[in-house]
Amino acid sequence: MPITKGFRALVDEAMAQVTTYSVPDVRARLDDPQVQIVDIRDVRELADGTVVGAFHAPRCMLEFWVDPDSPYHKKIFADEGREFILFCGAGWRSALAAKTLQDMGMTNVAHIDGGYAEWVKQGAPTETLEQQKARRAAKA
Repeated sequence: MPITKGFRALVDEAMAQVTTYSVPDVRARLDDPQVQIVDIRDVRELADGTVVGAFHAPRCMLEFWVDPDSPYHKKIFADEGREFILFCGAGWRSALAAKTLQDMGMTNVAHIDGGYAEWVKQGAPTETLEQQKARRAAKA
């Protein structure tokens, strides 16, 4: 069966329908308690680090973690007062994921243009998983 709509067309459609922030836009909001950065990359991609303060929600589970009727629901996504800013490696998966969450009814979702690669390229703050665990433990 031939592909009638390729990934690029899907990504372009999503990009036209979701809020997209630049790295500087997101950096300026890192300390805002109403913003939650969400890393949707595969767990194998986390070895390179993540955005400081990001919550990891793998793309393969995102819809299940967001939906309150799912047995896999994560309460973090129930906070309608927060804006959830997604990122992946290059910004394609996060655009598709943001579009899917909008299709599910979320209005408080966006993504980072260029993803983690652009984040790192622009020298934005990152942390290793060990640093993230230590930071969270210190808050507890």
